[in-house]
Amino acid sequence: MSLDPRIEAASKFLLQSPPGEINDVLNDVRTIVSDDASLQTGILPALESYNVAQFITVDVPGQSHQVIVSEAGRVEGSRHRFIDPRSHTSFELDHIRLETSDPQAVDPDPESEPFRAALETATLAYVADHFTDGVATVFKPSSSPQYVIQIVANKYNSTNFWSGRWRSEYTVDVGKGEVVGRVLINVHYYENGNVQLSATHKPTFSFPPYPTLPPTTSASKILASIELQEGEYQTSLNDTYAEMGEKTFKGLRRALPLTRQKMDWDKVMGYRLGAELNASRGATISSSS
Repeated sequence: MSLDPRIEAASKFLLQSPPGEINDVLNDVRTIVSDDASLQTGILPALESYNVAQFITVDVPGQSHQVIVSEAGRVEGSRHRFIDPRSHTSFELDHIRLETSDPQAVDPDPESEPFRAALETATLAYVADHFTDGVATVFKPSSSPQYVIQIVANKYNSTNFWSGRWRSEYTVDVGKGEVVGRVLINVHYYENGNVQLSATHKPTFSFPPYPTLPPTTSASKILASIELQEGEYQTSLNDTYAEMGEKTFKGLRRALPLTRQKMDWDKVMGYRLGAELNASRGATISSSS
């Protein structure tokens, strides 16, 4: 059975939604499709993909913190069930309403949990120091020998027509003593226009393999390296923004009109006034004749 072209187009729009604006996009496509039942059924796969890829955060049932929804936290063999490793809980997720339910206890792996918990403690401290309203989760997927650190921070300012999202993910390979990361930044500015920035950074660094060092020491060294990498990247972004403002954006349009002369706005107003006077004089002559 082929998908309704309108639903297919709506799904593509949703997947491209800027940070914090997916509800606005959804409301717009609802007007186009005009069939809520078909829309909810048809766009559910797109919403699932969006939530997982964008590190959407949800409340953990019975807890006071949030967890990141991602592929690393998906319960193996389940489509809508995810894990909060901090509280050792799994839960069902409604991808449309972003509501969680049916919490169930999960027994952590006794061998990997000490290092995962150490990474979590160090990551939460780092996020508290450097991100406003940031959320972090450290996963140890059962099907992988690696640990996954994920961080997300959102900033929405609809009053001033901009929104932004910072996502970073670090895969910690304890066997190799290597960390492979990726930092994803999306910013949307939409006052009288539509400007989007998408930036990606892929840092890689090594660390003394665990258990060469105690879990807390090894975790602290990893987060210190993450802090260094992200700090340097933030500085480079600031430099890039300054250069774009001075060069790139100015190059998007001509500094002078085709005459290669600056516009004399006083003369323009004079021309306009003269034209209006001539039009008025012509109308007077015509009416009197």
